[in-house]
Amino acid sequence: MAQKETTYDFPETLIEAQRELDEVRRELHVLLANQPWSVEPMPAWSTHENAWRTASRPDSPGWDPADQERIAGLRAKEAECVRLIVCHPFWSGIDLAERMAARSQLKHHRERMAAAE
Repeated sequence: MAQKETTYDFPETLIEAQRELDEVRRELHVLLANQPWSVEPMPAWSTHENAWRTASRPDSPGWDPADQERIAGLRAKEAECVRLIVCHPFWSGIDLAERMAARSQLKHHRERMAAAE
């Protein structure tokens, strides 16, 4: 018989930090996907025809300074959210052997709550 999975009563601050982290990462993913391949302006390049694996890139105009600033801000926000989650006092009350499972539950907390409704 399968064991029932332990559930955790996460504090609201931890749930909010995870929600914000997910949101920041989604926004960062979209923003990065729309950027040229090089931050700085770079000319096109390609490997020679006898290369083990051929590759090439078109000219890159570089990233727009406003986008660079937005990306830097999102990365800083991502690091802050991660710090809040990892260093939260809640984890000290969870046995070391269970922390990975608890962390996984926090990552999927919103999905679980939506499925329960």
